Amino acid sequence: MQEITYHSTVEATGKRRWLYPLVRKDRWYQYRSYLSYFLLLFLFAAPHIKIQGHQFLLFNIIDRKFILFSHVFWPQDFFIFVLATLLFLVCIVLFTIAFGRVFCGWVCPQTIFMEMVFRRIEIWIEGEPAARKKLDEGPWTSDKIIKKTIKHSLFLLISFLIANTFLAYIIGSDELIQIMIEPPAQHLVGFIGIWIFTLVFYLVFTKVRELVCIVACPYGRLQGVMLDKNSLVVAYNYLRGEPRGRIKKAEKQENLGDCVDCNLCVAVCPTGIDIRKGTQLECVNCTACIDACDQVMDKIHKPRNLIGFYSEEMIKNQTSPRFTSRMKAYTVIILLLASVLTYFIMSRKDIDITVLRAAGMLYQEQPGGYISNLYHAELINKTTEKLNISIKPLDDRIKIKWIQAVNDVEKESVSKTTFFLLVPSNMIKETKTNISLDVYRGKEKQYTIKTNFLGPVN
Repeated sequence: MQEITYHSTVEATGKRRWLYPLVRKDRWYQYRSYLSYFLLLFLFAAPHIKIQGHQFLLFNIIDRKFILFSHVFWPQDFFIFVLATLLFLVCIVLFTIAFGRVFCGWVCPQTIFMEMVFRRIEIWIEGEPAARKKLDEGPWTSDKIIKKTIKHSLFLLISFLIANTFLAYIIGSDELIQIMIEPPAQHLVGFIGIWIFTLVFYLVFTKVRELVCIVACPYGRLQGVMLDKNSLVVAYNYLRGEPRGRIKKAEKQENLGDCVDCNLCVAVCPTGIDIRKGTQLECVNCTACIDACDQVMDKIHKPRNLIGFYSEEMIKNQTSPRFTSRMKAYTVIILLLASVLTYFIMSRKDIDITVLRAAGMLYQEQPGGYISNLYHAELINKTTEKLNISIKPLDDRIKIKWIQAVNDVEKESVSKTTFFLLVPSNMIKETKTNISLDVYRGKEKQYTIKTNFLGPVN
């Protein structure tokens, strides 16, 4: 790799260098735009879509209720989230090994909102980079006040919409609507939360900007240990481009490369780097430099892709991309994790029951030659309808004496019950005996669970 440059947004004096990136629209920009439109539509619509009464996506940490694609998951399903998270992380590692920070430039909400929403509004109101820079450095005239007021008002409004959407994923769209239509005093915590998130998003997209990708995001730092010489990233083909030099019609330039040193690749970069200095942590693979360079190559009648998707191996040896052993290994891991995750999701039960013997309680002798143990049970109804759930011993000789009878369990709720199990003393052969209990939904048997029974050894 070539020389790497750091601190693309810091002046030599240590002061932050404010970036005014150009926008050059070509094929990659159009691809990113279409993907961004789809992701933005999905982001804003998903918490308001309901299927069979369930919100499409919900991550209610407070009530420990999660909904993925209209399927309700409870704390008892936490292992599924662990598997899903592990699968997601492995996918991120694989894609980083193969394509660098393509997630950052194409899918990350920070990049999509910054480049496809806030940056566009800024250009629409304040003009191209030179005009924006002149406006920022100039005095506070009436024109500047009007433009800044309109821009920041729109930024605040969009931040407010993002904050509401963000909370809809956490507390649910119905609860969010209640906060919006009812007096703030009735939902003070939610109302304050909306404005806190609004201010956070507003500051991120007006002040922090690219520093989120360069400084705050840990993923950019991990990139350095995951890339190798076969990773396909946005790169400058230095063998073709060097030595660079500007075109001069009056002079022969037979020894120069294709790069005309126009610096457009630097001018369009949202993180302010020079891609010609090699792969850098700040590069988010947004492909803006590819579009800018391709347009220049068209004008000087040179082949496109002086800057393109290359690996170091491809540039040095002029080879095509290849599927390395490490990529194959990660792919196998992903397929295995996906298979296990699919199995657990498909085998997930609508009714979940936990039966535990009361802690600290010994067995008791009952009339008729029975031994009893006290149990607590938690019944979880994961469906959208009220269910009649009952528990019956698999062995007819075992009896249940209810202290708190099992009632109908409301939809998406938890019910607790307490009961005695009475086991004939002649059935007890060990200190701990396994007892099987059948779980019924109405009159239909769902599955069998087991619990321990403590008793005297005959």
